[in-house]
Amino acid sequence: MTTIAFATLLALSLLAYVWNRQAAGAIRAGGTRLHSLTGFHGLYGLLVVLVPVLVLLLLWLAFQRPVIERFLIASLPPGTYDVLDTGGRQLLLSEIRSIAGGVVFGEPDAWKIEAAQRLVALRETSALLMVAAAAGLGLVLMLWARRCVSASFRARQGVERIVMGIMVFCSIVAIATTIGIVASLVYESALFFRMVPITEFLFGTRWEPQMPIRADQIAAEGAFGVVPVFLGTLVIMVVALTVAVPIGLLTAIYLNEFASPAFRAWAKPVLEILAGVPTVVYGFFAILVVAPFLRQTGTQLGLAVSPNTALAAGSVMGIMLIPFISSFTDDALSAVPRSLRDGALALGATRGETMMNVLFPAAIPGIAGGILLAVSRAIGETMIVVMAAGLMASMTINPLDAVTTVTVQIVTLLIGDTAFDSPKTLAAFALGLLLFLVTLGINVLALRIVRKYREIYD
Repeated sequence: MTTIAFATLLALSLLAYVWNRQAAGAIRAGGTRLHSLTGFHGLYGLLVVLVPVLVLLLLWLAFQRPVIERFLIASLPPGTYDVLDTGGRQLLLSEIRSIAGGVVFGEPDAWKIEAAQRLVALRETSALLMVAAAAGLGLVLMLWARRCVSASFRARQGVERIVMGIMVFCSIVAIATTIGIVASLVYESALFFRMVPITEFLFGTRWEPQMPIRADQIAAEGAFGVVPVFLGTLVIMVVALTVAVPIGLLTAIYLNEFASPAFRAWAKPVLEILAGVPTVVYGFFAILVVAPFLRQTGTQLGLAVSPNTALAAGSVMGIMLIPFISSFTDDALSAVPRSLRDGALALGATRGETMMNVLFPAAIPGIAGGILLAVSRAIGETMIVVMAAGLMASMTINPLDAVTTVTVQIVTLLIGDTAFDSPKTLAAFALGLLLFLVTLGINVLALRIVRKYREIYD
């Protein structure tokens, strides 16, 4: 039914567009001058139908489940739902939903089967009402938009107002989402810091977030020192950038200035294919090829190499980051005004001198943006680190040891049966808040660098 509702919306929107455009065309064909083009009259009809009905459908789908479940709960026999705690109520509703979906375990009670049948009926009724509401509202709006068509109607201004409203709404959603993310991180982190001192979190050198799940369980007290986690993140990021930045920059310089057009035509697309490879593939490559090679090489050289190493994860991550730096650098070099290049060559500079002394400094803002993107990818990467670097936090800067990163620990902490209000789970939000502040500082620093060089070379 949801598909039918959206198909009805699409059909009515297109019908409103064609109808209004034909009506405006008929007025113009009669010799009357229109204030707006016929295309704007059609767009006005389309938007007048599309936007309100789409909002209705989205709100309907958002509130459909809680409203249906409220009716379902009200119809349950007394003493079956109200006597349960929160967990028991969720389990009961989950069981009824499973029965309604055709998944039955054992022999459920008769009242549960009746509740599942009632749930199916409520869903079908809601779906039919949704289609009817969408069709009815769409027809009313389509007729109203048709009545607006006239020679003096300012259809273009109406379309612009609707589009402006959509853009303002999207901007508000983006801002509200950001505020909500920050607020949730701050709130949950505040709960965590009530249990764990912030000084221990920021300056502690042991990360062992193992807490007992039950009162009778024997487990460690837990250590939440974030230093080894961020140290592992820093080690892997440095290894990745050490591989990616030189190769990416030199590749972009060669392709932009020295490569022949024929070589550039196929080399650049091939290079950018690396950006589309899934990270899990890079993880397999790291654990099956790079890590064994490093262990064998280390054994031959008499070095102790762990099965999972920061060097393996960082080097493969650096290969993944090469297309980002290369593409941004190439675009930045291509955006430099041709007059700077021609002026340097006219003064007798070689192509290499022109690149290093004129083009490269002028392209610093774009290059800094590419490196910043690479840093963000390196900090936020999870799959490669899980597969090639390990999960244990180590207080080391040796790239031949196993380390972990902030993102890996966030995923690890949120997996399992630990209570949501325990220090182990809330530590993930504290890590997320700290990572957010670090990346925000990197962005601010990069913007200052970009503005400084942009003022010099503008």
